[in-house]
Amino acid sequence: MENNITITDKTEGQFLAIAGGNYRIIISGEQTNGNYAVIEMVVPPNGGPPPHSHEDTQEMFYVLEGEVEFKTESGQQTVGRDGFVNIPLGGAIHCFKNKSDTFARLLCTVVPAGLENLFKEIGQPVAQGEFLKIPELTEERKQILKQLDLKYNQKTYPPDFLD
Repeated sequence: MENNITITDKTEGQFLAIAGGNYRIIISGEQTNGNYAVIEMVVPPNGGPPPHSHEDTQEMFYVLEGEVEFKTESGQQTVGRDGFVNIPLGGAIHCFKNKSDTFARLLCTVVPAGLENLFKEIGQPVAQGEFLKIPELTEERKQILKQLDLKYNQKTYPPDFLD
């Protein structure tokens, strides 16, 4: 890997429709020698992923705009602008949801990189600011998601798991 500084404009990166939101891979593991990846997540009202865990990935969220409700096995907390959430290595079950009526924007850093590759596989390429409905959870889609969970050492739980 070359020792070059990377500058990414707000319109650059790979935009993907994920969990009802618009995710932008700002910098990927391919660019950081697998050390980390940074993803911007624009989450519409009622958007957010189901409860999940990934024991080999540390995931950190910084709330840039709006607020989201983070849930873990130890409870839930609304995190607003300038709030920070750290999901350490080890597989803590977590999820977040935008329960407000405005968009939320988060900056997510994953260490080591790799989670962005899962996003590339489950997401659909979109334009900046484009939002798609969450795909219907058919039996075929369930099987694909199970295979991806295995491939990326992630576990996904039912939507009401942390209620």
